[in-house]
Amino acid sequence: MARFLHKRDRAFFLPKRRAAPFRTRSARPASDASEWACARVTRQHLLGGVTNEPLPPRVVAEISFLARGGGAVKALRGFRKGHHVVPDAVTPTTAAFLARLCAEELAAEAEDLFQQARTALDYKRKDLSLQVTSPVAVLTARDFTLELSYALDEADPARYLTRTSLQGLRPGEVIRGEAFNGLFAGRFTEIAFALRKGVAVEAVIDAVEGLGEDSPLRVDYPSDYRECVLTVPEVVAAVRCTGAALEVVFPRGASPGELMAAFAAVRDAFGISRVLSGLIR
Repeated sequence: MARFLHKRDRAFFLPKRRAAPFRTRSARPASDASEWACARVTRQHLLGGVTNEPLPPRVVAEISFLARGGGAVKALRGFRKGHHVVPDAVTPTTAAFLARLCAEELAAEAEDLFQQARTALDYKRKDLSLQVTSPVAVLTARDFTLELSYALDEADPARYLTRTSLQGLRPGEVIRGEAFNGLFAGRFTEIAFALRKGVAVEAVIDAVEGLGEDSPLRVDYPSDYRECVLTVPEVVAAVRCTGAALEVVFPRGASPGELMAAFAAVRDAFGISRVLSGLIR
């Protein structure tokens, strides 16, 4: 997937040694996957200890790791059957209603993560803080920031969506260690590469469709072209282009280190260097 980058920028993504392929659900990740733990590092940062190369500021503005979930609004602990009504639209009023309903779940999950991080990474009081203002909780640590949020589903307001974002990682020994990746084991399914200048989604669609039937690369998109999804047969990851970002989506949850190792293993399958190289605005 990363072959859209200029060759001078690819060093950030290329491992020093070959990573194990991202196999089926039962496959074990490469033992050296933790070396790739990194997230949302600005162009001023160098990933010391992970790679000696800076992020390519010409193309990628930041990287983050994401997890998404959801459920029925009426299943939240704060929902009282016979007293509350399931939302049928997304409005400021129903959004505030959701914030009250999810407060218990959000606070409990955030507190669990606070305690787990404090124990696993041997943090002191000054190294870690938690702020919960439903429907959002922010765990700010010495080495990273984790944000948890709830929102009503625009397509089905009777359901809610959750989003977990790992960002603001600082380079150092902690993010390369087993304890850090163990803390987030199985949690994330996406790597988001925010593009500094962006791409036109329509141009990406046209370029892929112009490759012809001989190309294994396929593209799917809605009628409003708000995004497109690139897939290659027999490759477990898909690439979602939103114009502002390229999001690599994997079929199962993993730690940041495992996802970066998996990304390195599948990037060449998305032979889109010729497709995207001229589309970065």
